[in-house]
Amino acid sequence: MATKDKNIWILIVFILSGLVIGGLLGELASNVDWLSWLSYSQEFGLRSPIELDLSVVQITFALMFKISVSSIIGMILAIFIYKKI
Repeated sequence: MATKDKNIWILIVFILSGLVIGGLLGELASNVDWLSWLSYSQEFGLRSPIELDLSVVQITFALMFKISVSSIIGMILAIFIYKKI
């Protein structure tokens, strides 16, 4: 018997795919004059990576986010599509 419970992991995948696809479309739109506003973005995260040296293993941590207008629109569309499914 199938239930109509929605899985949170599916929502996360929808949101991440909306962010990625929106970001790609924003980069493509940056070359078009009247769509260049979609590529406006803000970057935040760790500028210089953090290194952990344990003499046997060296681990480098770095994390950078770049959120654009088109990524936010893609995320909103992904949530809307998820709610309709």
